[in-house]
Amino acid sequence: MTTIIKQKSTLLADQLKPQKIMIVTAESCTGGWVSEAITAIPGSSAWFDRGFVTYSNIAKHEMLGVKLSTLDQFGAVSEETAREMVVGALNNSHADLSVAITGIAGPGGSDDETHGKPVGTVWFAWADQDSIVSRQHLFKGDRAKVREQAVVTALEGLLELSK
Repeated sequence: MTTIIKQKSTLLADQLKPQKIMIVTAESCTGGWVSEAITAIPGSSAWFDRGFVTYSNIAKHEMLGVKLSTLDQFGAVSEETAREMVVGALNNSHADLSVAITGIAGPGGSDDETHGKPVGTVWFAWADQDSIVSRQHLFKGDRAKVREQAVVTALEGLLELSK
């Protein structure tokens, strides 16, 4: 785990434990790396409920309730999909906060790349019981760098939302 990811995860633990807030993750292009960063912190079971790794579209649909029509119309790498993923994660957990990540890490693209979404395009959504925030980032670098930046951004969004 990189130093920055460990620092962000530790800050998140320190922030969430006293508030008794639980987190759930819904990850695609990060393949569970956010969950791994969280569970690397001792005592994380006090603030981490579960993680969904929904790499395929069918997994997004079956596990998180992302509508097939959303995936067909907007693609897996879209604000609409990220927002449905984050809500689905909350609805299928006992968590108070959720993060969803879907993107194109590279080196090659996906069907989404041919629709104006280059490698490095990542959509995020964060939610609590009252609100959803979503953002798109275009990260530079190879697959590992895109994924690492996505994990850092996911953790930063959770820190921001849990204040």
